Amino acid sequence: MSTRKRAAIVGGGHNGLVCGFYLARAGMEVHVFERSPVVGGAAVTEEFSPGFRNSMASYTVSLLHERIIADMALKSRYDLTIVERPISNFLPLNASQYLKVGGGLARTQAEVAKFSQKDAQALPRYYEMLDGVANVLRDLALRPPPNLADLSACWELLPGLANRMRQLSGSQRADVLGLFTKSATTLLNEWFESEPIKAAFGFDSIVGHYASPDHPGSAYVLLHHCFGGVNGKPGIWGHAIGGMGAITQAMARACTDAGVTLHTSAPVKSVNTDFKGDAESITTEDGRTFDADIVVSNTHPKILFEKLVAPTALSEDFRNRMRHYRSESATLRMNVALAELPRFTCLPEPGEHHASGIIMAPSLAYMDAAHATAKQQGYSQAPIVEILIPSTVDNSLAPKGAHVASLFCQHFAFQPANGQSWDDLRETVADYVIDTVNGFAPNFKASVLGRITLTPLDLERKFGLIGGDIFHGHMTLDQLWSARPVLGYGSYRSPIKQLYMCGSGTHPGGGVSGQPGFNAAREILRDQSLSARLKMAFS
Repeated sequence: MSTRKRAAIVGGGHNGLVCGFYLARAGMEVHVFERSPVVGGAAVTEEFSPGFRNSMASYTVSLLHERIIADMALKSRYDLTIVERPISNFLPLNASQYLKVGGGLARTQAEVAKFSQKDAQALPRYYEMLDGVANVLRDLALRPPPNLADLSACWELLPGLANRMRQLSGSQRADVLGLFTKSATTLLNEWFESEPIKAAFGFDSIVGHYASPDHPGSAYVLLHHCFGGVNGKPGIWGHAIGGMGAITQAMARACTDAGVTLHTSAPVKSVNTDFKGDAESITTEDGRTFDADIVVSNTHPKILFEKLVAPTALSEDFRNRMRHYRSESATLRMNVALAELPRFTCLPEPGEHHASGIIMAPSLAYMDAAHATAKQQGYSQAPIVEILIPSTVDNSLAPKGAHVASLFCQHFAFQPANGQSWDDLRETVADYVIDTVNGFAPNFKASVLGRITLTPLDLERKFGLIGGDIFHGHMTLDQLWSARPVLGYGSYRSPIKQLYMCGSGTHPGGGVSGQPGFNAAREILRDQSLSARLKMAFS
């Protein structure tokens, strides 16, 4: 019989794979249980129309940490290729005007200068401010947050944070505070006067965040999307050749080679505790029980604590706090098969803009109106739409001459108004999205050969994203850092001994970063008295 400690990981999304890899590399016997026929969670590639494949939910690369890519040898051994966008974003504004962002500071300044010389001159200082704050938070992203409910642990970790903050100037500390508390509108109005550049930056503040850019705290969501980079270049976005599933399939191969056992089509029914109240096993829906020294959940916190763990294993206070954990991002995802590229009225010919993030939301006021309408009726007939056309750089996704497009759309409430059902509204709302794009590119609607629409309810059903929340919970100050998912349990440990969390509902939050899985594995090894192996796993 093996004397190695055994870990059962619930959920084979990217964070579960990352966590499993590091635990196995430290010598643990690791088993990952995934309910779907393939691992990857929301980062998977599927055929959605005959001959057309695309990323089904998550759809673009930036936050995936370079340390994890290197440790898992995703590029060097498992052939993961990530190509950079030629420019970051393209915003069609009306029939004749547009804004391009990216491709270097000088190019972006020239674009912004079309609307405001003053804003063009302010751009370097704005980027410097964002980079300064992002660098602080990047450092914190690969560190466990202190347990603010445990003063002894808190005092051990806070000095490091204090030292990091001490390195900042007074104005930089004010920037940190401002980005956590201000609205995106307030922040951007302080820096810029022209609507197009405010719209370009303000879009990031509402991605996966069911709020207006006017809402306090939305500036942080803007910042969260600045943490990453591609191929060692910070702030860049890219595309994984083969779609997002190429990332998780490379991770799966790395895990298998490290000794991890992957169980697919194996949904977990319960996490079980022993007579002391410690986690001791999991039971799958087909009735099999798997004993484990530790259990690690990569599922949404609400699934773990409201469905998998018996209520008697948790205090009433904790159950009450989990009931109030907010989870709704009001997003809708479409994949569309296209006979040809969209021809935008303002820039109709094929070009670099087709390989960028194409944002149809020409002003902060437009975004605010979409949110207000969604609050009233559950959706907007003029939604915020971002299009990516990955087939412009990846010919493996569509037949020759044709294309696939990812449409990421805001705002669509999890519960539509007046008792309506998403099952009844799905195609009607999808038509509103297509019509919105068609308003900027009049050939778009006629070029659609096939489509699949995932409403917020579909995202919950298919991927376990409670409330359709792509981040596993609101990314607001009360649900971040030491308070993610709830205060006292922000360091990947749960109220149940030997039960850990490693998903996007933990620090540093959502997106395909792998950082929650990385951090959780390190804390697990510390707790399991495997410090010597910790160095080996994270060398």
